[in-house]
Amino acid sequence: MAGLIALFVAGVAGLFAATGWEETRAQVARLTLWQGAALLALSLVNYLLRGLRWHLFARRLGLPTSRAQDLRHFLGGFAMVVTPGRVGELVRMRWLKRETGWSFERTAPLALMDRAADLAAMAIILALSVALATTGVRGAVPVAALALAAAFVATHPRLLAWVVTQAHRATGRMPRLFGRLRAAARSLDRFAGARTMIPALALGVTGWLAEGYAFHLLLGWMGAEIGLMKAIAIFVFSTLAGGLTGAPGGVGGAEAAMIALLSLDGVPMEVSVPATAIIRVTTLWFALGIGMAVFPGAERLSLRERHALEDC
Repeated sequence: MAGLIALFVAGVAGLFAATGWEETRAQVARLTLWQGAALLALSLVNYLLRGLRWHLFARRLGLPTSRAQDLRHFLGGFAMVVTPGRVGELVRMRWLKRETGWSFERTAPLALMDRAADLAAMAIILALSVALATTGVRGAVPVAALALAAAFVATHPRLLAWVVTQAHRATGRMPRLFGRLRAAARSLDRFAGARTMIPALALGVTGWLAEGYAFHLLLGWMGAEIGLMKAIAIFVFSTLAGGLTGAPGGVGGAEAAMIALLSLDGVPMEVSVPATAIIRVTTLWFALGIGMAVFPGAERLSLRERHALEDC
C-alpha cells in the first residue's frame, strides 16, 4: 500500500510539474476548507449507503449480524481497497466466520452480490448520464454494456454456475476452488426478486451519484463548468475503466481516463490534473483512510466474538 501511494504521489507530482506548478497551485488554492469537507461528506454518503446495502444483503442471506456489525465489516474492508482486483476486501469474510461461525462458502455470495450491485448501479448511472449529457463520452457505451453484462451474470445463479464450470474445464486446475465457487453461485437465488434488488440498486445508485455530484462541484469551483451529467459520466466511466484494468484501486487507469476525457471536453491540463488528483484523494484514498481507521477495531472485535462463540 505504501508503495502504491508513493507511485500515485510521484505520478501526480510529475503531472503537476508538466502542467506548471504555479498554475496548479493557483487552482488548488481556489478551494476552501469547507469545500474540501463537502467533497469528503459526499464520499461518506456513498460509503454509508453502500454499507446499508451490505446489511440488506446480509439479512437476506440470513446472517445473524446487526447493522453496526455489518457497517463495521464493510468500512473496515476498505483498508484493502488498493489490493489487486480489491480481493483483499474478502477480509470481511474472515470477520464473519469468526463472529458467526459461517464458512467462506456460505458468506461468499454476499461479497459477490455487493460487487455485482456496484457494477449494475454504475452502469445505470453511466447510461443515463450519457443519454442526458449534451455531448457523449467516447467508449462509454461498451463499458456500460460490459458492466451490466457482468452484473447480470453475477446475479443469475444458473448462468454463473455454468460460467464457473466452463472456466474449470478450460483450466483443468483447482477443482476444489471451482467447486466452492459453483456452490456459492447456486446460493445466489436468495437475493433474487424485486424486494431485494430494487432497494439495493436504489442505495447503490444514490451513493455513486453523490460522488459524481462531488466531482461536478469540484470542477465548478475550479472554473471548469462542463455540466452535471457530463461530470457524472466522466467520473463513473473513469472509475469503471480503472477497475477493468485490474490495477489495485484502479490507480493509473482511472486517473488517465479522467484527465483524457476532461481534456477532450476542453478542460485545460492545469485544471484537469489537480481536479483528478483531488477527487481521487477524496474518494479512493479517503476510503482507504476510513478502512485503516476501522480495521484494527474490526479485527479486535472479531477475535473477541470468536472467543465468545467458542465458549458457547
